[in-house]
Amino acid sequence: MDEANEICTYCNKKEMSYNYNKSLVTNSQTLRKNMTPEEKQIWYSFLKRLPYTVNRQKVIGSYIVDFYIAEKRTVIEIDGVQHKTKENEEKDKQRDADLNKLGIQVLRYTNKAVNTNFIKVCEDILMKFGLTVNDLKPARRGKGEV
Repeated sequence: MDEANEICTYCNKKEMSYNYNKSLVTNSQTLRKNMTPEEKQIWYSFLKRLPYTVNRQKVIGSYIVDFYIAEKRTVIEIDGVQHKTKENEEKDKQRDADLNKLGIQVLRYTNKAVNTNFIKVCEDILMKFGLTVNDLKPARRGKGEV
């Protein structure tokens, strides 16, 4: 097996180990630097304030997930219109099933939901984690802050 396609193991101290496709790491780094406006909004305005470590554009298995919270074994996906095609809906179902087999739950929200119902998206995530707004870290203003 050549180095680019080598399967590696990511070990999180708080969670179980996951295999990942090493060839996806460069792509995940590029995606992290070029987040969509909706990913930026939810990241800077909300996810950074969760009382957990949230990884952006994380490689798990043969997938790059938008956001991963190892402590909660949860992936959060922000889906654009390309996910509405029949082909991509099937791929998303398979992806979710593969992640579920690893014990990871997947929460999916559309770009439209983030843009038009941002508070409801945040409330839903808080509810899934058994948190309230009082559990969030204080907001900090910084580079890229929405």
